[in-house]
Amino acid sequence: MVVEGYNNSSFQRVINQANVTTPDGKPISLFLKFFEKIRQDRVCGMDFMPILLKEAEAQGKSVFFYGSTDELLETITKKAKKEFPRLSISGTYAPPFKTLTTQENSEIITMIKKTSPDLIFVSLGCPKQEKWMAENRDEIGACLLGVGQAFKVYAGVEKRLPIWMRNLSLEWAYRFFLEPKRLWKRYLYTNSYFLILTFNHMILRFIAPFVKGATTEPSLHGINAHSK
Repeated sequence: MVVEGYNNSSFQRVINQANVTTPDGKPISLFLKFFEKIRQDRVCGMDFMPILLKEAEAQGKSVFFYGSTDELLETITKKAKKEFPRLSISGTYAPPFKTLTTQENSEIITMIKKTSPDLIFVSLGCPKQEKWMAENRDEIGACLLGVGQAFKVYAGVEKRLPIWMRNLSLEWAYRFFLEPKRLWKRYLYTNSYFLILTFNHMILRFIAPFVKGATTEPSLHGINAHSK
C-alpha cells in the first residue's frame, strides 16, 4: 500500500485522508520505530476484527460484512453469531468480481444504508477496498474498516503463521506460498521497491547533517507515516 501510494498520487490522497491508518505489515512498524522513533506495533485486520466484534457486541453496535464471497460471508456470520451471540449483524454483501457501474454501486450503497450499520468491515483487497471506502464513506455514514485477508482468516479458510514467524516479517512469504500465481509479481516488485526506498531514506538521513542544504525529506515523500 505504501508503494502504491508513493507511485500513485490519487491513492496517496486516499491514504492520507483516512481518519485512521495503521501499519498492517511488520516492515512499516519497524520503519516507524527506526526512523521516526515511534513505538508503533503492527495493527492488522486479522488481529483487530475479532476484538472489534467483541466490543461491538458489548456496546450494542451493529456490524456489516462487505466483500469476498457469499459462501465465506455465511461462514463468517455463523462463527460471529456463535462467538458473540448478542452481536447485531445488520447484513452482508459479496459484490461481483468486476468494476461496478455507477448504477450498481448506487444500489449497493442504498441497500447498505437501509440496514443502518455502525461498523462495516470491508474486504476487497488493496487498493480496491481503500478506494471504495474513500468514495462512499460520506454517503454511507458509517465507520468503514478495511480488513484485507481478515475474512478468510476469521472463517478458517486461511491459517496464520505462529507469532514468532509474524514477528520476523514472514507472513508475506506464507501468503506467497499459498497463492504464488496471484502474488509473485506484487511481492517481487513491491517488496523490492520498498527496500530500495527505505535504503534511500536511510542514506539521506545519514548524509543530511553533513551536506549544507540537504533535506531528510525522503524518498517516501507524501505518505503520512504517523499511524494511529
